[in-house]
Amino acid sequence: MPNKPSSKLALRLGFVALVLAAGAWLIVYFSRPVAVVAPAKPGLAIDAVPGSVTVMAEYRMLVKTEIAGRVTRSELDPGKSMKQGDFLVAIDPGDLELAIQQIEADLSAQRRRMQVGSAVKIELDNAKDELANIERLVQLGSRSSSDLVKAQRLVKQVEQKLALEDVENKQKLDTLENLLAVKRRQLTKMTMRAPFDGVIAQVFARAGDLIDPNAPIAELISTSRTVEARISEENFSGIRVGQQASVRFLGYGLQLYGASVAKVLPTADAETQRYLVHLSVDLPPEKLVPGLTGEVSIIIGKRDAKTNVPRRALRGNEVFVVVDGKVSRRAVKVGFVGLNQAEVLEGLKQGDLVIVEDLDRFQAGDRVRVLEERATTSS
Repeated sequence: MPNKPSSKLALRLGFVALVLAAGAWLIVYFSRPVAVVAPAKPGLAIDAVPGSVTVMAEYRMLVKTEIAGRVTRSELDPGKSMKQGDFLVAIDPGDLELAIQQIEADLSAQRRRMQVGSAVKIELDNAKDELANIERLVQLGSRSSSDLVKAQRLVKQVEQKLALEDVENKQKLDTLENLLAVKRRQLTKMTMRAPFDGVIAQVFARAGDLIDPNAPIAELISTSRTVEARISEENFSGIRVGQQASVRFLGYGLQLYGASVAKVLPTADAETQRYLVHLSVDLPPEKLVPGLTGEVSIIIGKRDAKTNVPRRALRGNEVFVVVDGKVSRRAVKVGFVGLNQAEVLEGLKQGDLVIVEDLDRFQAGDRVRVLEERATTSS
C-alpha cells in the first residue's frame, strides 16, 4: 500500500509549485508593457487633404483721431465689446466751436453787405447819366466828340469795377461757407464712434490725455473671424469651394468640428509657399478665438472600405500588429487617408489588432498586454 504521508506531501509540493509558477507568470505578464490597440474593421474611407489651420480676426484696425485736442470722455476699456456706431471717445470741441461762431458771424456780415448794395453801382449810374448828358450836348454841338469818348470809357471802367467787386464778394461768401462746412465736419470728428462690431484690444488714450492728429486712440478687433487653412502645393489642385471638411483645434482637444471650404485663394503664402483656403466652421464665433491653431482635413473623396484603422497606427507604410500578445511589424498598402482614419488596401484583415499609441516604444517580437481603445466613428 502507498505511503499516505508521502502522497500528501507530494500534493502539497505540487500545489506550491503551481502557485509559484502562476505567480511567476503573473509577474512576467504584468511586467509587460501595455499596448493600446484598435481592430481593423470595415467602414467609410475618406480621401482627404490635410492642412494647418489658424483662426484670425477678419480685420483689426487702429482707430485714430484726425483732430488734435484733449480727451474729455472715453468708453474705451480693453476687452469691451462694441457695436458699430457705439460711442468711443469725445475730444474737447471748445476751440472749434469758437472758430465756428466767428465764421458764422463773418458770413452773416458778408451777406448783409451784399444785401445793402455796392457804392460802385451808384458810381456806375452817375457815369451813365453823365454819358447820356454828353451825348445830348454833342448832338447840340456844345461838347466835343473827345468828351464823349472819355465818358464812354469811364462807364466801361466803372462796369468792370462793379463786376470785379461782385466776383470778390461771391468768392468771400463761398470761402466762408466752405470754411464753415469744414469746421462743422471737424466738429463731428471730435466724437469718435466704433466703425464696426468688434472688441477693444488695446487702449492708447484716456480721458484727460492731449492727443495729436493721426494719433491712435485704440485698437479694435472685428467680431467676425477668418479660419485660414494652409495647404501644400501637391494637395492644392483638388480643393474646391463647397467641399466638406473636419477641423480639430489644439485648444479643444480631439473634438472634431464640421466645416466647408468658403474661399480658395489663387496665390500662395510668400514665406511658406503653401496655398491659402478660407473655411466656414460649425463653431460659435465666441469660441473662434484669434490665434487658435489646429489641423484640417478637407474631404475630396469617399468610398466604403473593407479595412480601416486609426491613422495614428500608421508608421509610414507599416503598422504594429499584436497577435497572441506578441508584436509584429506589418507592411501595408495605404488607400484613402482622413484626419483620424486610414484605409488599408493590403497587409491587414478585419479584426487584426494594431497598436495606436506610443509606437516608438515597441519593437517586433515584444511581448505586450493588450488594452483595446474605445471605438471612434470619425474619419
